[in-house]
Amino acid sequence: MAFGTQDSADEVMNEINMTPLVDVMLVLLIIFIITVPVIKHAVPVDLPRAANQEEVIKPETIRLSVTADGTYHWNESTITDDELEPRLRTEAAKDPQPDLHIRGDKDVRYERVAQAMAAAQRAGVRKIGFVTDPAR
Repeated sequence: MAFGTQDSADEVMNEINMTPLVDVMLVLLIIFIITVPVIKHAVPVDLPRAANQEEVIKPETIRLSVTADGTYHWNESTITDDELEPRLRTEAAKDPQPDLHIRGDKDVRYERVAQAMAAAQRAGVRKIGFVTDPAR
């Protein structure tokens, strides 16, 4: 044996030993492979299948026409000014509330259409639309 000489076995290692890290990784991988199916399918239950369709109730449409002479027409039948608001109140109380489509003649005074809109607002009608002819 020679003193003062260094043997190659006594040299300092510059690299990390990866074997223990790989062993830990493989153990964790095996644990996950075993536990995931148990977590996903704890109790097998055959659930019944059911299909339902949502019932869509379309509200009816009320057509209120105002002719050139200022006469009101409720779905093609003539009504008086006194009949307008009680009919609108009756329709406003329905569920779902019907849509009110106002068709005003181009020669009618705006005042008559404004009176119909005010009566609808007092009656509680929330959906009011105006029907016009598209420009040609």
